[in-house]
Amino acid sequence: MLDATTRSGGTATAIPQAAATDLTVAAGLLVGPKASVAAPAVPTAARTGLAARCLRALLSPWSRLSLLVVLLAAAASGVLLFDPQRLLADGWPPQLGGAAAAVAFAAAYGLCTVAFVPRPLLNLAAGAVFGSQLGLGTALAGTVLGAGAAFGLGRILGQDALRPLLRARWLKAADGQLSRHGFRSMMVARLFPGVPFWAANYCAAVSRMGWIPFLVATALGSVPNTAAYAVAGARASSPTSPAFLIAMALIALPALAGTVVAWRKRHHLRGR
Repeated sequence: MLDATTRSGGTATAIPQAAATDLTVAAGLLVGPKASVAAPAVPTAARTGLAARCLRALLSPWSRLSLLVVLLAAAASGVLLFDPQRLLADGWPPQLGGAAAAVAFAAAYGLCTVAFVPRPLLNLAAGAVFGSQLGLGTALAGTVLGAGAAFGLGRILGQDALRPLLRARWLKAADGQLSRHGFRSMMVARLFPGVPFWAANYCAAVSRMGWIPFLVATALGSVPNTAAYAVAGARASSPTSPAFLIAMALIALPALAGTVVAWRKRHHLRGR
């Protein structure tokens, strides 16, 4: 009887000890994985937050504008170092001819306009290298290509940073004109030389003007002036020929008309 009681008491004592041991093991199994998972959570979150901040800084409007300035400065420096007029002095590379030469020239034309090379020089070169007709087509293709590239760069990299700076009255007037009457305004800018080609491209990019009106107006409005320069370049060897004289007149008259129109509309640009 005593033996049974003793055994019974021993069992009663051992059961709580076993239960306590099991609970401790279970608690360790439950707490252990959570602790091992939660430990690196803080540095991971910190790294994620730092990466997000760096990404936002890189994609901020001013960072993109800085990238645009660097790209344009590099392009202008590359043109100065390359000295593209050597192509006219030494002749077009002999390995290119026909359509391939025209395509290469149009691509180079577009890149040069993005790098602030004046279009009149490029148009004269197109006429001198390819003649009047092919020179006109090549120059127009390069014009649209360069305008589209500049418009895209300005729209993607510069618009968000520059639009808040449009506080001067004449800047607001120009922006409103391009945003509301983009096609008509760009046609006038292309038909009447006075506004530099690159300046019109980047001003249109900062405004709310659409892609299609910009490109179509550029292509149509650039035809007369480009044709005149191409003919002048093709006939430069005979400056007394009627074709050369007519081409020079078609260059001078739109420039004079553009100056008169700009003078008469100066009050509108000042925001009157």
